[in-house]
Amino acid sequence: MPKFGPIKRKDLIYYLKSFGFTGPFTGGKHQFMINGSIRLVIPNPHKGDISKDLLTRILKQANITKKDWESVV
Repeated sequence: MPKFGPIKRKDLIYYLKSFGFTGPFTGGKHQFMINGSIRLVIPNPHKGDISKDLLTRILKQANITKKDWESVV
């Protein structure tokens, strides 16, 4: 399994879908994904990958632990 670190936006969306998120949907300045009552804003980095720090914040909002993330990724 790859280590916990930077990730491409399309890969982030793919893996969030495996956790039950649907979308991404258009709304406001950023797209978002939904899983039950959780609405998760998806960043749109214009250059490079989503950083490890940003990934950590996204997973915290999504209630996904690092251990769970690494077991899927």
